[in-house]
Amino acid sequence: MIALASCARRLALPIALAAAVALPARADVIVDWNEKALAFVAQHRMGPPPAERALAMVHLAMFDAINSIEHRYRPYLVQMPASPTASKEAAAAAAAGAVLAGLNPQTTVAMRAATEAYLAAIPAGDAKAEGIRIGETVAAKMLEARANDGARAPDTYRPRTAPGVYITTAPTWAPQWPGVKPFTMTSATQFRPAAPVALTSKEWAAELGEIKELGGRTSTKRTAQQTEDARFWLEVAGTVYYPVIRTLATTKKLALVDCARLFALTAAARADAMIAIFDAKYHYEFWRPVTAIRNADQDDNPATERDAAWQPIDATPMHPEYPCAHCIAAASLASVVEALAGSPEIPEVVMTSPTAPGVTRRWTNLRTFEQDVAEARILSGFHYRFSTVVGRDMGRRIGEHAVKTILQPVSTASR
Repeated sequence: MIALASCARRLALPIALAAAVALPARADVIVDWNEKALAFVAQHRMGPPPAERALAMVHLAMFDAINSIEHRYRPYLVQMPASPTASKEAAAAAAAGAVLAGLNPQTTVAMRAATEAYLAAIPAGDAKAEGIRIGETVAAKMLEARANDGARAPDTYRPRTAPGVYITTAPTWAPQWPGVKPFTMTSATQFRPAAPVALTSKEWAAELGEIKELGGRTSTKRTAQQTEDARFWLEVAGTVYYPVIRTLATTKKLALVDCARLFALTAAARADAMIAIFDAKYHYEFWRPVTAIRNADQDDNPATERDAAWQPIDATPMHPEYPCAHCIAAASLASVVEALAGSPEIPEVVMTSPTAPGVTRRWTNLRTFEQDVAEARILSGFHYRFSTVVGRDMGRRIGEHAVKTILQPVSTASR
């Protein structure tokens, strides 16, 4: 029966095609709606912080909808009364579709139509009707819980300057994000790291020299493969992260509620990682390599040397440097999987990236995956090595925290 569907289905299609391909009627609902949610945030040009918030809302709602019927785990937000015959697939799809419909009033009608089209593949009957009711109710609870979570707070960021002095007027990314309510953390500051290294230290001189040499746009020290790696990870969307989870879910043939839990824990951890990283970024406001290298004569370190024309491999993201956001995003995902599986070893993940056409990368170990992401951010000229180390550490702690604190198994006696 459709309600008993598992995560076992075809592996994720190449990133560029996944959102456009018509999916089989019996395809796994969690993976389907992960792809739909990624297409939704891309369509609305959401940066990583709001995108991960949206994905967390979608996946946590799907989990609570399915778990209301099966009740194997503690709910994230709500445990709805449900008969065991209710359609889990209908509940999940209705929950995901209703959350996405509620996120942007301009696309509400279109998203409702897309949800109805998806649900049309499920046979009509009481099971389907009850599943839809459960999913829509859970989605309403989720939207209500996040309605005033700080994500829509006005941008009041005040750049440092002096009267009459020009500074760049490009808007910074998500300066309000430190004030967003976390999904699992107690506060945005729970995992705030110590300050960056001192500018007068030997470590600063060494790491500034490393990124100056390897991360420059015209670097002759960076190999061709290293340049490919840097460009591969210029993509910041979840499309270069969620294939890891989809591959694991489909290869392991997880039961539907376990599949929903894996995606929900991952999405919640990644959403909290964005809150934590932007809290640290805007707290320390540490300068990017392009700024530091062009002003190396002002860091009071005789071992650094200014390069007035230095440029990174691509445009530097518009937010403070410390710590590395890509690193925390990769590590939070990896630590959730490792905590659940008990090992960093995974089925082979094969990925492409829209920012590196024709380049394919493969991983069978999550620690290697994390390290490759971190190295790429150094090679791109965006992050110092100490920043990547701190970002990875934060991500692992946040992922482990999510697994330990939400969606815990319930005992047989308490079901």
